[in-house]
Amino acid sequence: MDINSDDLKTFITVIDSGTLSAASVHLGQTTSGVSRALSRLEDKLATSLLTRTTRRMELTEEGHLFLERARAILGAMEEAEETIRIRRQKPAGRLCVDAASPFMLHCVVPHVAEFRAMYPEIRLELSSNDQIADLIEHRTDIAIRIGALTDSTLHARALSSSPLYVLASPAYLAQHGTPQTPEELSRHALLGFVQYELGNQWPLRHAAGNSLTVTPTVSASSGETLRQLALAGQGIVCLADFMTRDDIETGRLVKVLEADYTGYRQQIHAVYYRNTQLAQRISCFLDFLQQKL
Repeated sequence: MDINSDDLKTFITVIDSGTLSAASVHLGQTTSGVSRALSRLEDKLATSLLTRTTRRMELTEEGHLFLERARAILGAMEEAEETIRIRRQKPAGRLCVDAASPFMLHCVVPHVAEFRAMYPEIRLELSSNDQIADLIEHRTDIAIRIGALTDSTLHARALSSSPLYVLASPAYLAQHGTPQTPEELSRHALLGFVQYELGNQWPLRHAAGNSLTVTPTVSASSGETLRQLALAGQGIVCLADFMTRDDIETGRLVKVLEADYTGYRQQIHAVYYRNTQLAQRISCFLDFLQQKL
């Protein structure tokens, strides 16, 4: 039996991608090629790893066992590679970074070219999720998270903080008027988050306290979607400075109710597992990103 690292990578990519077609995109192969590679692996093992139908794939019991070992083997190979690279003082290898779409688009992507020029041997993989329950399961080395952290099993490094602003486009305010008090917001179209209650608690002083819970007229799961809606004049929104700074400077969005701001700032952290063996890659990326923020 001559199972190699390509076999393991194909199998893991199929599982992580969810479908053969999605895996083929990640691997740069055809869907039929990935399917044949998976079948060859099962032939080598003389067992079925997946049950496949036209609609879904499920791991067999043997598949679950093999997946766990395959991840461990590939991880050990990457650690061995990293150990050699560290001796040469050249950070190298795969580094998977995850962040919510707005942060990725506004704070990471603009600096990728400079980072790659500084560390050409690091292979960056960028993904966007609002929440990750298991970094290992999602093959993520660093996750950038906005707001309070709850998982004590992770290393956390504070990168920066960002104020929240209540904003609207000049066109919206010209048509609907500018609210003069937080209580007047109830008469306006408000843009807020779905399935993220904290995002609908705006840091405004009012009669009942220092946090105003709003009921959105239009809801979205992504802050970038809400930003685009605000730019299109669809309502008033509360978003972080890191994703709206250029809009404010150019006048595309205007701050409202500034006198009622509490000064609250969202914390920005990088999290990763304590037992990571990617210390050099992680530290060089975080040092670079913190400087940019």
